Amino acid sequence: MNNINIQFGTLILFLIVLVLVINIFEFVIRKLLGAERKKWFSYNHINERHKKLDWSLRIIFICLFISSYYMIDNDTFGIPFFKTWFILIVFLITSEMLRAFMEWKYAENKRDFVATIAETMFMISIVFLVITTGFFGLFNV
Repeated sequence: MNNINIQFGTLILFLIVLVLVINIFEFVIRKLLGAERKKWFSYNHINERHKKLDWSLRIIFICLFISSYYMIDNDTFGIPFFKTWFILIVFLITSEMLRAFMEWKYAENKRDFVATIAETMFMISIVFLVITTGFFGLFNV
């Protein structure tokens, strides 16, 4: 039981550090590019079209996410496309690329889309690094 508490505490600390690193990167890249800072946990839609496309994308991925739970018990496919983590990563990438496209197409400050792409590439790199290193050796994954 004590080992589980230590691992949970380490995981929480690791996630806090990860969020801090990503936020510092976001702050620095947006400051260097002169791009507008996004608010935390807000949608920040560029226009009505972006809002409709974003919500359509969210609904599609929610359906895929829910269906992935039914695929866990029935592991007949054995491919990662129906795994929950894979669907979540694809959703985040797709959502951010939609945002970058809409910023490129419609935003007043054209540097916003460059910052969004840089942030997305940084997050993909971090996630890939964390997964391939087994959380930097902290956990046996």
